[in-house]
This record gives sequence, structure tokens and C-alpha cells, in this order.
Amino acid sequence: MIDSNKIYLVGGAVRDKLLGRPVKDRDYVVVGVTPDQMLAAGYQQVGADFPVFPHPETGEEYALARTERKSGHGYHGFEVHTSPSVTLEEDLSRRDLTVNAMAMDSEGRIIDPYGGMKDIENKVFRHTSDAFSEDPVRVLRVARMMARMSSEGWRVAPETMALMTEISQDCQLSWITPERVWKELSRALLEKTPSAFISTLRECQGLSQVLPEVDALFGVPQPKEH
Repeated sequence: MIDSNKIYLVGGAVRDKLLGRPVKDRDYVVVGVTPDQMLAAGYQQVGADFPVFPHPETGEEYALARTERKSGHGYHGFEVHTSPSVTLEEDLSRRDLTVNAMAMDSEGRIIDPYGGMKDIENKVFRHTSDAFSEDPVRVLRVARMMARMSSEGWRVAPETMALMTEISQDCQLSWITPERVWKELSRALLEKTPSAFISTLRECQGLSQVLPEVDALFGVPQPKEH
């Protein structure tokens, strides 16, 4: 058995709990534990570069606390480091937004080293650290979150929008595969305000790289009969 004090609920599940939203997927981080200890406790390992351990009964994903270092271009090329010495705070620091960089322990206490609870209160999407710029897919994720929550008054922090614009101006969004773009777009189309996905990408100058045909439609007069 793994000590429950070493296991933390993390990410979107914590965010949605605090927002009073239904929690669909639960992800856990385990600190101070080795892969061998996870296997001995009955978990199965999947993945090589980034091992994940599905729970033997629930199937929910448990990952060892890790750090990442960018080693290539685009959204690939990350070197992942897992070790019992990696702290929970170090693991949370690599997450995209502060509202996704919180954890909950087995007693229901919130660990919030990067101000996620304050940003939930203020309805702001803010990047956790400058490491945000290492993965251009995060720009699409922010746009998708706006499609989900902009109708409730959520906005992107100015400094985060500035960073997203830098990523777009560097043409990093063009490195994202069409399959990955579609994954984010298809999910955004099912949210409350799909148009916010488009408007957010246009605001950060990324729409022309992701959906150039849609970007080209801006400013084109609509025929009077339509």
C-alpha cells in the first residue's frame, strides 16, 4: 500500500471541485515514491518516457511527481525527470495555469503555492510560470477554457495574453499537428461559447496559424441576403 499522505489529487479535478462543477476525471500525483514501490502496491505501469500507474481497481491515473526540461522545438522534446526527491510544489510549477496548479491531500486540504484560489475568485486564467511558453498547445488550451467559461465572466490575464501573443508571433502554433489542433477544437465546439475559442486565438494573433481559413473571413462583408 502507498501511504495516503503521499498521494494528492491534482489539476482540473481540484479546480472543478472548488468551482462546484462535476469532476469527470481525477488525476493523482504521488510524491516520495519509486516506480518499484508503485508496482509492489499493485499498480500497473503504462508509458516509458512518462510512466503513469493506473489504479488496480478504479483505473484512475497516478503519476510520480516530476519535473520537465525543454530539449527541442514545438510541443515535443521534453526531458522528464521523476524521483522521490521531486516535491509536490516542483511538480505543480510545471502546470499551465494557476487554477490547474493546485492539489488536495487525503484530508481535503488545498495546497495552492501559485495563487490558483485567488485567480478562481477573480475568474482569471493566469500562467503558472514562464515555462508556459515551452508548449504551444497551452495556447489552445487557454482558448478552450475561454470557450467553456468566458460566459461566466472569466478572462485571460494581460500578462498571459502577452505571453500567448509572443508564442504566436514566433510561429510556434504552426508546429502543432492537425490532429492535436482538432482535439482542442472539437472539445471547444462542445463548450458553452465556442466563439470564444476563435476570438481568444485571434486576440493573441494565433488564429492565422491554427485556422487560417477562418482568420481570412474577418473583415469580409456578409452578403445582404444572408
